Amino acid sequence: MTFLLEHLPPLVHVVISTRADPILQLSRLRARGELVEVRAADLRFTPEETAEYFRGVPGVDLDKVDVDALSQRTEGWIAALQLAGVSLRGRSDVAEFIARFAGDDRYILDYLLEEVLAQQPAEIRSFLLHSAILDQLSGPLCDAVLGTSAASSGMRGDNMLAVLERENLFLIPLDEKRRWYRYHLLFAEMLHARLLSEEPELMPLLHGRASLWFAEQGMPSEAIGHALAARNFDRAAHLMEMAAPQIRRDRSDALFQGWLKDLPRESVRRSPVLTVFQACNLMTAGKLDDVEPYLQEAERTIAAAPIGAESPWAEVAEFQRLPATIAIYRASMAQARGDDAGTVEYAQQALALARPGDHLTRGAASGFLGLSAWARGDISTALSTFTASVASLRAADNVIDELGGTVVLADLWRSAARPTKARQLLHSALKTAQTQGLPVARAMAELHVALSELDCESGDLDSARLHIETAAGLQEHAPLTESRYRWFVASALLAWAEGAPERALDLLEQAEPLYRRGFFPNVRPIPALRARIYISQGKLLDAGDWAHDQGVTVTDQPNFPNEFDHLTLVRLLVAQHRAQPHSGAAAQAQALLEKHLVSATESGRTGSLIEIRLLLALVHEAQGQPSKAREFVDQVIAEAPEADAYLWLLRTEGKVWTEGSGRTPMAGRREGANPPERQDPASNISVLSERERQVLRLLGGELSGPQIARELFISYNTLRSHTKHIFTKLGVTDRRAAVRLARESGLI
Repeated sequence: MTFLLEHLPPLVHVVISTRADPILQLSRLRARGELVEVRAADLRFTPEETAEYFRGVPGVDLDKVDVDALSQRTEGWIAALQLAGVSLRGRSDVAEFIARFAGDDRYILDYLLEEVLAQQPAEIRSFLLHSAILDQLSGPLCDAVLGTSAASSGMRGDNMLAVLERENLFLIPLDEKRRWYRYHLLFAEMLHARLLSEEPELMPLLHGRASLWFAEQGMPSEAIGHALAARNFDRAAHLMEMAAPQIRRDRSDALFQGWLKDLPRESVRRSPVLTVFQACNLMTAGKLDDVEPYLQEAERTIAAAPIGAESPWAEVAEFQRLPATIAIYRASMAQARGDDAGTVEYAQQALALARPGDHLTRGAASGFLGLSAWARGDISTALSTFTASVASLRAADNVIDELGGTVVLADLWRSAARPTKARQLLHSALKTAQTQGLPVARAMAELHVALSELDCESGDLDSARLHIETAAGLQEHAPLTESRYRWFVASALLAWAEGAPERALDLLEQAEPLYRRGFFPNVRPIPALRARIYISQGKLLDAGDWAHDQGVTVTDQPNFPNEFDHLTLVRLLVAQHRAQPHSGAAAQAQALLEKHLVSATESGRTGSLIEIRLLLALVHEAQGQPSKAREFVDQVIAEAPEADAYLWLLRTEGKVWTEGSGRTPMAGRREGANPPERQDPASNISVLSERERQVLRLLGGELSGPQIARELFISYNTLRSHTKHIFTKLGVTDRRAAVRLARESGLI
């Protein structure tokens, strides 16, 4: 046959149909480009082909979900699809059958046993059965699991896998170098069922060998999985203790929870490390009242354990930092309950207990001190301590928590009225995250959500939407966390900004059940956000119900935790004043704002001061006092580091509240400064930020919009947002009018 292939005339083609690779010089033919191979991967049915096939099977009616599930279970293997079709005829429980359709289905089992397994030589049959416990196979791993039998027979793992691949025995390569493989799902299930039937006593031995091999290779997850399968719970618990630092760095909480569920309760109780992790799981699930007993149990076990080399945890790094970890968890519990004093006490205790070089504990403790300061409204202290926290997490090489901490740090910079600094931090962190790929998908999603909120506030809705969509795609590869609700909140804010309040309300409805009382101060309660949307819609009765249900009144003592609720109430009172000018609501709003102004001034909360002053401007504008309103706006412009980033309050809510007046507070002017028919251009120009002035100067030249965007190193959409803001602030509608005002003011 080789001679024939070497001497074929140019117009002759040879077609060979065979299950196994023929013993021919295939590599030479491949190199010459003279070989076309149609292999198992090419023959697999796609979901579309599977649907088409079942449309021709009598007595079987599958919808798209059933077809997709069956296609996934069979991996497109047509023989399995045929056998599934036989089993499905006349069944009413189609979805249930597909969900449990496996290699032990009687038709599949009979086929694979008779047509495949029974046809193999004894050594191949033995290799197949004994390696069936492995989700992935490599030569060295198979040698370790099968012991000396494979080596003594001369069939080493690498050789055997090469034979199986050549014989097309349901072996699927997982890399280009042919080092790792797996069996077809149904074939693996058949082999596993057969091994359990014929040699059940071998299962613990095989799993135990696999656990040892994976541990030696530094693959703790696989080692633990096989130890659990071998029911060697003491070994599994020890491996979990050793893996704890890596699990913590990778934030593989769901994986660890699964392991803990598979361990007997007694095995967990014997290990203080695992007991504390169990407490962490309960805390993450929001079961705060169940946590403390586990922490106390861990402390009792630690106190009763021998010290030094005699300790069973002498080599367990996580055990050494356990007292500090327990203090950290107590700090987080106090934080979640609003116990500021407790948070500070336990965080400082953790810092005192932290061992040299324990950057993770220092990062967590500093983080809780920062969160506590944030909850009190002390933004300056929160910024310094949380910055130290993120630096410690970076030193600990805890990338996921470092990135998540950066989101919190950006929120703090927003509270300090420095959104540009927040944006810089988020973009820098996003670059770091992108180099890590899918392992940090959750953190990347949180970064995109935070950026979308900043874009929404700056009016760049196209960019905000892009960040939201990117985050949604990343969340498909990440487990659900306590931060998942924030995607729905950010999406709601975007929908509201786009003029779709009903969709915004639907998104907040989805966000609410996902919210967990946790480590971060609830500085933006979902019910209050919903009330703000009601107010924008004119649904004042619904907003009033919110205030009643939440117990928010003008007589409350002002503090940072209730600030968002109170500023929402102010919006409601102003809207009520619009509807009933003599109700006294505006006066109540003003009094409440003045109390919060004192509180925010005392604690130096710049962001709060800006919003309160702008709301005071709106209150005075609503009462027909434009000059007083303008004083507050001018104060913000003069004192705020990035005032233009907050004037969106007046562009959006101010516009809603002054509907029908023909102007917004942003177009207001000083009383008596100019005759009504002409505004002072300089007073309008002063409203512009430095970036907007830069844009306005370029608008006065010959460059087109895209050319200006390139000159400023920004996107064209961002330029359009800047231009829109300039026109709004100057009270003009086109570029020519804006440039004319700029020239009159001397800016150009």
